[in-house]
Amino acid sequence: MINYTLIRSNRKTTAIYVRGGDVEVRAPLKMPKRDIERFISEKEQWIRETLASQQNQAEKKASFAIDYESSILFRGSPYPIIARGGTQAGFDEKSFYMPPGLIPEQIKSTCVKLYKMLAKNHISHRVVFFAKQMGVAPTAVKINSAKTRWGSCSSQRSLNFSWRLIMAEDDIIDYVVVHELAHIKEMNHSARFWAVVEGVLPDYQGCKSKLKELQQRLVGEDWE
Repeated sequence: MINYTLIRSNRKTTAIYVRGGDVEVRAPLKMPKRDIERFISEKEQWIRETLASQQNQAEKKASFAIDYESSILFRGSPYPIIARGGTQAGFDEKSFYMPPGLIPEQIKSTCVKLYKMLAKNHISHRVVFFAKQMGVAPTAVKINSAKTRWGSCSSQRSLNFSWRLIMAEDDIIDYVVVHELAHIKEMNHSARFWAVVEGVLPDYQGCKSKLKELQQRLVGEDWE
């Protein structure tokens, strides 16, 4: 039998949530316990598979470490991290270089700083390119540390992008840029919105799929 926490409320349907190894069942106030147990039994295989998947992701995240000679993604391609004499860190289109003698946490934080700088430079240029093509004018382009949102567009036409996006291939980055620029015209995900996106990137559906693959990879990497 699966251990779970039951939460009853003024709702009409029953739902199961699996988070962090815990199972939460939300059910209507007057639903008989036997019906709840039957519902859980029907979903048991899915629950166990989800628990196993989350456990696997948690183990990967716990073992994630960045060190010299590790390879990290930049615009879809892997680049090595190397030690280079001096006190400077940077990216020379062949490798991410940084001073020798850093511990893994320092190396990771240095990589994040470089990622943010590279993201600001590349994404800003792509915003300018596509904004002109689409006839829109964003008020700002900012890089943030969002983990679950690749980009966003405010009602003031300010665009925000996660620095993690710079790990993606160029066509994926372009898709997210166009997606957020399209919100300046349509602040929704209506058919009109997707028509704007498709007008610029006819193959955007493929980019959406690849973006999900990258998201899945990052779930098992601890970049916090």
